[in-house]
Amino acid sequence: MSDATLHNTTQDPDDFAVQIADQVESFLVAVTEVAKGDEPDSAVPFLLLEVSQLLLAGGRLGAHEDILPDERYEPDMGPEPDVDDIRERLALMLEPVDVYSEVFDPYEPRKAPVPARISDDLADVIADLRHGMAHYRAGRTTEALWWWQFSYFSNWGSTASATLRALQSVVAHVRLNQPLAELDGLDTDQELGDETLAEEAGRVMEEEIAEPLGLRSTVK
Repeated sequence: MSDATLHNTTQDPDDFAVQIADQVESFLVAVTEVAKGDEPDSAVPFLLLEVSQLLLAGGRLGAHEDILPDERYEPDMGPEPDVDDIRERLALMLEPVDVYSEVFDPYEPRKAPVPARISDDLADVIADLRHGMAHYRAGRTTEALWWWQFSYFSNWGSTASATLRALQSVVAHVRLNQPLAELDGLDTDQELGDETLAEEAGRVMEEEIAEPLGLRSTVK
């Protein structure tokens, strides 16, 4: 979508709100295109790039002073757009590496890792960002910024950060010619500790994931 349809002609492209909205819109469009599956060979590297760029916007929101909405109560947005189609398409495309283990809060002592899915994470991030974008398109710029900032702290920031680490790990394993440990049979309904994760880990060799996901090793 062009800037002409996202912003009105009087808005300064150097304005903070315009820049954040541009980064959010770019992420939404890009991940939606990836989920179509037209270029599966470049899916993982492209998602790595897009999540990295989104987190730059998140960092700017996080460093910004608290943004307060103009109204006490959030205007009714109507039904939320469904993200299940994107979630399912990404899950199918990323199936070999979709499930990973994550610790929700690194400052909670002895917190056991739990299974998560890249496809679930990206769909949840998209849902948060779309909610704010609906406010932005309706001309409620401050409301949009408040929502993006609030949800960055409460959900999509940590979710996108975990997803970035998982995507970076996939790329690093392949480029460094280090076989991945498969979470064989692991699902996100389970709560598993370190020992169980280790017991269920199998082996996935580079050739099983590199070509379908558009990755190549740099180590001979």
